[in-house]
Amino acid sequence: MSDARRKILVTSALPYANGPIHIGHLVEYIQTDIWVRFQKLRGNDCLYVCADDAHGTPIMLRAQQEGIAPETLIDRIGMEHRADFAAFGIEFDNYHSTHSDENRECSELIYTRLRDAGHIARRTISQAFDPVKEMFLPDRFIKGTCPRCGTEEQYGDSCESCGATYSPTDLKDPVSALSGATPVQRESEHFFFQLGDFEAMLRGWIGGEASDGKHHPAIQPAIAAKLDEWFETGLQDWDISRDAPYFGFEIPDQPGKYFYVWLDAPIGYMGSFQHLCGLRDDLDFAAYWERDAAEKAGTELYHFIGKDIAYFHTLFWPAMLHGSGFRLPDAVFCHGFLTVNGQKMSKSRGTFIMARTYLDHLDPQWLRYYFATKLGNGIDDLDLNLDDFVQRVNSDLVGKVVNIASRCAGFITKRFDGRLADSLAEPELFDDFVNAGDTIAAAYEGREYGKAMREIMALADRANQYIDEKKPWVVAKQEGKEAELQAICSMGLNLYRVLVTYLKPVLPTLAEQSEAFLHCPELTWGHRDRALLGHTIRKFKALMQRVDPKATEALIDASKDDLAKRDQAAAEPKKETSMEPIAETISYDDFAKLDLRIARIAAAEHVEGADKLLKLTLDLGDETRTVFAGIKAAYDPETLVGRLTPMVANLAPRKMRFGLSEGMVLAVGPGGKELWLLSPDEGAAPGMKVK
Repeated sequence: MSDARRKILVTSALPYANGPIHIGHLVEYIQTDIWVRFQKLRGNDCLYVCADDAHGTPIMLRAQQEGIAPETLIDRIGMEHRADFAAFGIEFDNYHSTHSDENRECSELIYTRLRDAGHIARRTISQAFDPVKEMFLPDRFIKGTCPRCGTEEQYGDSCESCGATYSPTDLKDPVSALSGATPVQRESEHFFFQLGDFEAMLRGWIGGEASDGKHHPAIQPAIAAKLDEWFETGLQDWDISRDAPYFGFEIPDQPGKYFYVWLDAPIGYMGSFQHLCGLRDDLDFAAYWERDAAEKAGTELYHFIGKDIAYFHTLFWPAMLHGSGFRLPDAVFCHGFLTVNGQKMSKSRGTFIMARTYLDHLDPQWLRYYFATKLGNGIDDLDLNLDDFVQRVNSDLVGKVVNIASRCAGFITKRFDGRLADSLAEPELFDDFVNAGDTIAAAYEGREYGKAMREIMALADRANQYIDEKKPWVVAKQEGKEAELQAICSMGLNLYRVLVTYLKPVLPTLAEQSEAFLHCPELTWGHRDRALLGHTIRKFKALMQRVDPKATEALIDASKDDLAKRDQAAAEPKKETSMEPIAETISYDDFAKLDLRIARIAAAEHVEGADKLLKLTLDLGDETRTVFAGIKAAYDPETLVGRLTPMVANLAPRKMRFGLSEGMVLAVGPGGKELWLLSPDEGAAPGMKVK
């Protein structure tokens, strides 16, 4: 791989905004983050964007169950996702949402280009319909008895007992999972993306040569073999539409028809990058996405995904991009699933571990390193064996790497005021460490992280062997050996610096702490050969703790508790509204001081420069008042004119940047779009006192 400065855009699959991040998800984001950090460490212009996948029926229904708007749900989940990712050191250049203006624009552009090029077909189909909820049902929202093995309570697309796949119409005694009603069949017109139009292009791209002239060797052989199976069975048209009610983007010029979530989800990569371009003047959207511009700019595009969504990312996605004039991915990197202690993640065993639960008990650096030791460039599943996890972290990170610094730093601080020697005691050994960077870099580039970690730990063994042979603790007791002691410990710390440089993509926190301790410039791959000589370090502080096996036991117990709490919460009746705690009580006399009057909204208008305010002109019968109300997100001003609403008429005027506010209107709700002005019953008139 050339050392020339590269321009790279990297994405991970979008987490669904319907629940928290668990450690199975983290396999992908940690894998991607390591690769991105490595590219940046090498001096490449590498950008990492992602977003929450925020559309679809499950999100709409969960929001209804919680009594909140879907926007409120996805905003809350999005904040939780961001916090979890940040805690695990996963550093995005931009993290956005598919429910965004940028994603809407990109989705509509791709759709209209495909439509105008003749790649969208219209077809009337028959679907299961819930007569109680009055909505078409996705397959996963239909339950019944498996037609093959007779197991009850199975979903409409597959049986968890025998593994059979089938159509919902094949289920025995089907019922809606939403209402319990028996689904009926109804017809509806849908829109289909004609994937077969792109078979020749896809075969060429998968085989290594695409119409854009680039080579694509990074689609793993196992995925390529699976794609061959799909080609043999024939590429099917893809239903990209859903009927209202649906939380998503309405299809242009098709009222009541929405883009299926899987259409706008991968387009979310583009939407997130477009949002980043709006934040940075040095980025050009076309240079990374438009076919001709990207080829001219020499930019690269890579997707990291789980093997379960390879179908979407290696068939539909490149076909959509090609058909709408956009560039193809240089590679799609698939990974396997996570097992814990050799078995599928299990809620009952406490091994279905949420990211936040892990953070409550264990250091996120430990998981980053352990995953790195297990990750290769294939699609095999990887196992988190908790006993091995404890042993590996304690042996490698604490016993080998950090131990080098702790064995040498004390002597340098106490005997030499923190000053390192002016020359290297073993320059050949130092050169060996530096030269090993080429092999380690190749492993990182090829996503062979396990190999990279083995190479790094072999170097750590050599560094510890050097210290064991030189025995600085013995030399320190001998008279006239000051220079030798300084040279040995300085050599050890310089070897440590190289090792931490190699580990920086995996352990960014350790690297940052080491940079502070060594009092050195930021570690970069290209500067790993610059030894610290005649340099003063700071006092050593513990850089990493050992894993206590009891902490992993507590993690499992806490995960079981999480399951119990979630089950209890699911069984409790859901509140219909979002409630806030009741404020402290006031006296009746205090309340009686409020003069509540009915007002007619005579005029309503936006306030220039204000994000939340509307300017209301209120008619009280014998006078008018101006009130600035924070209801802009909830109301179009034109819809308010003529409406009656109560106001606090004796509130002291408040001078604001936009003018004088002479009262307050009353509204309920959590805020933002969820605010509702109070309205009186019929018969009320402006100026009436509210009693």
